[in-house]
Amino acid sequence: MKASFRVNLTTQNTLNLLAKHYAQVVMARHQTPTFDVHIEKPLFELAECLTATIPKSGVLFCGNCGNGKTTMLLALQNLFMALGSRHFSFVKEDFNAIMKVYDARDIVLLGKDFNEIRKIRDKDLLAIDDFGKEPVEVMDYGTVLSPLVHLLEFRYGQQLFTAMTTNLTPPEIREKYGARIADRFNEMMQVIVFEGPSYRG
Repeated sequence: MKASFRVNLTTQNTLNLLAKHYAQVVMARHQTPTFDVHIEKPLFELAECLTATIPKSGVLFCGNCGNGKTTMLLALQNLFMALGSRHFSFVKEDFNAIMKVYDARDIVLLGKDFNEIRKIRDKDLLAIDDFGKEPVEVMDYGTVLSPLVHLLEFRYGQQLFTAMTTNLTPPEIREKYGARIADRFNEMMQVIVFEGPSYRG
């Protein structure tokens, strides 16, 4: 699988910028950033992933509730916005460096509106928060739809960068979504595990 894009910075520079944006996201919630091993390790793994010679076309942040996954997702979003498309390689001419974050449940609720789903699935960069909290299937006048699964399969095929957070473990993902999606995740996504305690109060 060819790379969808990579960040044209050193791993260390990318790490420094990620840490800065992570701290800014935390401080925007009137909290004090904590850079312990449970945050430093995912920061470094993410920086390595983004600057790899042939990076994967996505990242999956796994872990328990409240331990920094969504904060990291927002830091990544802010990093991409700050860098702009000029700092990426392997990209098409009209590459859009803005990565919008969607809640997985909201995507499923839009599942009956194909035009809206198509707008989301075609984005160069896409972030999905709380993967696994949504129902896998929805009904539309008797027709069973799996909008998020279809969206992810499309992005896998097109090798579009997708960042996701989940409280599910890899075996739980396989059990809920089946071997097809689990195997695609293994190929397209760098799994980054958050092992720290909850930072919420």
